[in-house]
Amino acid sequence: MSTAQEHPESPTFSERLKTGTWQAHGAAEAHGFSQALLSGSLPREGYVDLVAQHHFVYVALEEVAQALADHPVGGAVHFPELRRVPALERDLAFLLGPDWRDAVVPLPATRAYAERIRWTAEWPAGFVAHHYTRYLGDLSGGQFIRRVVQRAYGLDDGSGLEFYVFDRIGSLPRFKNGYRAALDALDLDEDEQHRAVEEARLAYRFNSEMLADLDRSHTSSRTP
Repeated sequence: MSTAQEHPESPTFSERLKTGTWQAHGAAEAHGFSQALLSGSLPREGYVDLVAQHHFVYVALEEVAQALADHPVGGAVHFPELRRVPALERDLAFLLGPDWRDAVVPLPATRAYAERIRWTAEWPAGFVAHHYTRYLGDLSGGQFIRRVVQRAYGLDDGSGLEFYVFDRIGSLPRFKNGYRAALDALDLDEDEQHRAVEEARLAYRFNSEMLADLDRSHTSSRTP
C-alpha cells in the first residue's frame, strides 16, 4: 500500500484533517447556540441540555473506541485517559440529580449523529475522523468553554463541568502532539485519508445540526 509517508512533500493525515475541516470548524463556532454559550447569555437549562446531548454522542464514541481498541487503525486513537462518559455522568448527576437518566432524551440530530458514529465500527478510519473532531476540539477550544461556563453558571468548585477537565493526560500540548503523531503514523493511502477527511466534515455537520436542534429549543429563553 502506498502511503503519504512515502512522499515527504505530501501533507500528513493530521494536516489534511485540520485544513480539510477548518471551514466547518468555523461554521460550528459561529452557530447561534455556540455564540450564546461562549458569551455567557445561554440559560443554564441550555447548558444542561448540551451536556445531555454530549452524553449520547460520547457513549457512542466510547463504545466504538472500546470495540476497536485492538484494531491497527481504530486502536491508534484508543486513549483511555480521554474517556468523557464518566465525567459527563457526574456532571449530569450534579446538574439534574440522581435520576438524571429519566430526564434526558436525545434530540433527532443527536440520535442521527450517534448512529453514524456507531456505523463507523465497520470503518475504523471513519471512526478516527469522528474521534479527532470531538476530542481534539475538547482539548483545544473546550478549555476556553470551561472557563466561560464556570463564570456564567457559578460552578466555582468544578462540579457540573468535569467534561472539560482532562487531568489524566499530563501536558496538554505534548498529548496533542502525540495524538497527531499517532494519526500520521497510520497506514492509510491518500484515497482513504481523503475519505476520512470527508467523514470529519460530516461529523462537523452532525454537530452543527445538533446545535441547531438545541438552538430551536432555547432561543425563546435566551438573554438578549
